[in-house]
Amino acid sequence: IACNHKDMRAIEQMVCFGVYSASHAFGQAYRRVLAPWKLTYPQYLVIVALGDQEPRSVKELGAELFLDSGTLSPLIRRLEARGIVSRSRSPHDDRVVEVSLTNDGRALRSELSVVGAEIARCTGLTEEKARMLLDVVHDLNRVMRTTDEAIAS
Repeated sequence: IACNHKDMRAIEQMVCFGVYSASHAFGQAYRRVLAPWKLTYPQYLVIVALGDQEPRSVKELGAELFLDSGTLSPLIRRLEARGIVSRSRSPHDDRVVEVSLTNDGRALRSELSVVGAEIARCTGLTEEKARMLLDVVHDLNRVMRTTDEAIAS
């Protein structure tokens, strides 16, 4: 998808590059903001997701965060080694591994409540523009994933 702006370079007209470069900028901002806690962005996402609902199966977390088990399992093991999460077998199905925040993990989740405001400050977006952008990104994600699934089948 390209715009029709003659004064823009070709790469600046690509929606995919705009999303990619914004994602890269977000990654850099999160790296800086999460540094005091020695967390990566994906680790932060797991903590936030578990703060919303726990326990969660590894499969549920992967689906929500768009992370495959090859990425998610080592990440969870590192968080477990730090005492932030615990893993256990589901009482209903011992093939299912469930993940929960520990007491230390819940305390950390509480500390991390400042991260969202700091990232929001980094974007320079008003609350209204942030909501509009989020709506557009959600729509884009939904359509692209639906299209990708249709092509794959």
